[in-house]
Amino acid sequence: MESEVSQPNSTPQRPAEAPRKRKQPVLGLTTRAWLFVTPVLVALAVVVGYPVVRAVIMSFQKDAGIDKSTGMFVEGGSAGFSNYTHWLLQQCTNSLGETVSCPAGNGGSEFWAAVGVTVFFAVVTVTLEATIGLGMAMIMGKTFKGRALLRAAVLIPWAIPTAVTARLWEFMFHVDGVVNRVFGTHIVWTVDTWPARFAVVIADVWKTTPFMALLILAGLQVIPADVYEAARVDGASAWQRFRYITMPLLKPALLVAVLFRTMDALRLYDLPAIMTQNLGATRTISMLVVDQSRSGANSASALSVITFLLIFAVAFVLVKGLGANAVRTQEEQREAH
Repeated sequence: MESEVSQPNSTPQRPAEAPRKRKQPVLGLTTRAWLFVTPVLVALAVVVGYPVVRAVIMSFQKDAGIDKSTGMFVEGGSAGFSNYTHWLLQQCTNSLGETVSCPAGNGGSEFWAAVGVTVFFAVVTVTLEATIGLGMAMIMGKTFKGRALLRAAVLIPWAIPTAVTARLWEFMFHVDGVVNRVFGTHIVWTVDTWPARFAVVIADVWKTTPFMALLILAGLQVIPADVYEAARVDGASAWQRFRYITMPLLKPALLVAVLFRTMDALRLYDLPAIMTQNLGATRTISMLVVDQSRSGANSASALSVITFLLIFAVAFVLVKGLGANAVRTQEEQREAH
């Protein structure tokens, strides 16, 4: 018998290929990210950062001008916190740095009066706009014929420039205007204290409520329809669906809308300035800053810094205290679920 001899495998094997090296990017990911972000940061530093820093520096300087106590011209210099105490504590200083009584109608009395007017406008207008805007959003969220036309018509007041709105309502609130003719009254709306304030509130609510309605409507659109259908099957009434489904799920969007409008209301200027011709009863903080800038830039800078801190404090309370967070972290989202 011929012995079987095992033949070796004659197929040649290719040598193992060395793993290909990945081409490394010329620039790292972090470096490229900074290249994209840097132009934006530079623009913000120039447009926002420099004016803020410059305003803070100027707020600690004296205004050059005539010292009313001595009648002499004094140049600017270090003022310390006198510009701030002038507005907050109604304290004034002379050319020697001595504390003297402020002239009538100046200083803290004007500031706190403007703060009261500004807070009144912010609270009343934002409350009315949130309430009316919620009702408008609920109606616009329904499916019916002509809904697109209604939404377009609702946004018209918001699209009109504020100066045009102010002139329009000024004519309507004139002594011989439409409002007095309709109600048969002779109220001087743009001169008397409380009528002028209510006139500004009505004009601001008419103009800005569509903005609130638009933001609230965006929040309504993300609520699943299945939730309402399940509530109907369980026998929930319309009020119960609104209270236990709509409002809890709408709370984040509603609080963001209130936050935006509150920040805007605290900076109110053009509407009362045009409607009431800079009447003291409707003078807001922004109007006081503009008026003061015509007589003293450094003092107006201190007033601007105070206004900024006031608005920042209100925003902090709304964001942290009331939970008006526009962006939720991953940990917060996991806790919510």
